[in-house]
Amino acid sequence: MIGDGVVYLVGAGPGDPELISVRGLRRIREADVVVYDRLVSNALLEEAPPHAELVYAGKRVGGPSARQEDINDILVDRARAGNAVVRLKGGDPFVFGRGGEEAQACALADVRCEIVPGISSAVGVPTSAGIPVTRRGVAASFAVVSAQRADEAESKLAALAGAETLVIMMGVAQLPQIAALLVRDHRSPTTPVAVIERGTEPEERVVVGTLATIGELAQREQIKSPATIVVGDVVNMRVANKSEARRGAFAELAG
Repeated sequence: MIGDGVVYLVGAGPGDPELISVRGLRRIREADVVVYDRLVSNALLEEAPPHAELVYAGKRVGGPSARQEDINDILVDRARAGNAVVRLKGGDPFVFGRGGEEAQACALADVRCEIVPGISSAVGVPTSAGIPVTRRGVAASFAVVSAQRADEAESKLAALAGAETLVIMMGVAQLPQIAALLVRDHRSPTTPVAVIERGTEPEERVVVGTLATIGELAQREQIKSPATIVVGDVVNMRVANKSEARRGAFAELAG
C-alpha cells in the first residue's frame, strides 16, 4: 500500500442523522478529512474532529456539480498523504451513488478502502412514512429505479413492469410523465402512489394519490427534491409512524 492512509466509504443513511450506523459515526469521529455530499446532515459533519478538513463534493441535477474524477483524486491524494479519509454519502454508498467507482479508484491507486453500508433511501424513506415495500398477500416483490430524465425513465420502467411495488428515486420533477408511462404500460390509473419529501427528517411530508392524480397533487403541494416515489398497493397499507426520535444518540454512542 502507498502511505498509511485509508478511505472509508460511509453511508450516512436517508436523512435523519441518527440513522447512521455505529461504525459510520465512529469513522467520522476518527477522520482527518471528510468529503461529503449535498444531502448529508450538518449534524454529522459536526461530529468530525476539530482538526478535520471538510471538503464539499456535492452533485445536483441541472446545477453545479463536482466531477467524479476530481472526487476520486481527492480521496486518493488525501489518503496517500497519510490521512483517514471519510467519503460521506447519503443513503448507501453503492445504491445510486458512485461508491463503486470510488472504491475502484482506491484499488487502482493501491489505497486501502473500507466500505461502511448505510440505510438506503429506497427502503428507509418508505419505512419512515409507514409504508412497507413488501407485505404478505399484497406485494412479494419490489424494484428500485432512478428516473432523473423522462427519456431514461421510459425504458427503465418498462423493464420493471412485473414488480408489485416500484420505488422511484430522483423522479419528482418527472412525476406526471412517469405516471403516464406506468398507465401506458398497463398499470391501472387507480394504482396508489405516495410521494415522500425529505423522508426521515423533521420536515418530512407525504402526499398520497393515484397514478391519475399524483402529478397534480404533488404540484399543488409544491413537493420538491429530495423525494421518494412509491407505486403500488402497499401504499394503502400505510400506518401512522408515531415513534418519537430519541435525542442525544451521538453522545450515548461516543467511543
